[in-house]
Amino acid sequence: MPPPTATVLGAGALGAAMATRLGETGYDVRLWNRTPGRARAAADQSTGVTAVDSLGEAVAGASTVITVLRDGDAVAQVMKEAITDLGRDTVWVQASTIGPGSARSLAELAAGHGVAFLDAPVSGSTAPARQGKLVWLVAGDEDALTRARPVLDALGSSVLHVGTGVEGSSLKLVVNAWMTAATVAMSDTLALCDSLGIDHAIYAQALEAGPLAMPYALQKMRLMDERSYEPGFAVQLALKDVDLARDSGGLSPLLEVVRDRLGRTVAAGHGGDDLAAVDILRGSA
Repeated sequence: MPPPTATVLGAGALGAAMATRLGETGYDVRLWNRTPGRARAAADQSTGVTAVDSLGEAVAGASTVITVLRDGDAVAQVMKEAITDLGRDTVWVQASTIGPGSARSLAELAAGHGVAFLDAPVSGSTAPARQGKLVWLVAGDEDALTRARPVLDALGSSVLHVGTGVEGSSLKLVVNAWMTAATVAMSDTLALCDSLGIDHAIYAQALEAGPLAMPYALQKMRLMDERSYEPGFAVQLALKDVDLARDSGGLSPLLEVVRDRLGRTVAAGHGGDDLAAVDILRGSA
């Protein structure tokens, strides 16, 4: 039997990592990107991944098509062109972080063409994708989820079925708001350490000794102290997601402060750096 075919539309950091992981787990992967050279570069470094320039060729005959693009407008533009080439048995897994409004429009697009659709963003970035440890936040029909499950399991350690509409996109905004707020809070508590003369290593030990340890925040702390900002999740993407949360449901005063910190970090020239780069403003008002 030939290997199953999966398509990834979007060869950014997360899309390329997903494609590579799927290729390693036995899938025949087609990788497409609006900038073809980026897909070719990712495919050249992977096993089982073929870069495809034609959008129609990329999706035709695929059992699963995963969209991993920057925003809702990009996904809509791509899929309005591609959707007529999807097969009757194809499941469209919409994994981009786009907010519930855009997700609802895309679900309607899929329904209008008789295409099975899952609203399925992920918690996790490049490294978890490469390791098959993403957490899927999935909303949609149970049958579509069952059909897409092998691909989701190849990429993730957990698949949470959170609803039948676009609850996945709503939950993703909540998860990312927490992640971003925790990162800003870590930077601010390091500033407090500095003002009180507390060694950062001692602070970390105090957290790790009890129930207050948060592995993600402690990882960001290490990056902050090392001033290592190679992007896992870029500041500008975090700002985009907080703005989506603001547009979808509004922000609390605390999250407005977090948003301001992200905006100032972008303005300082660190939009493409990892979220830990909010620490460049440590101690600033």
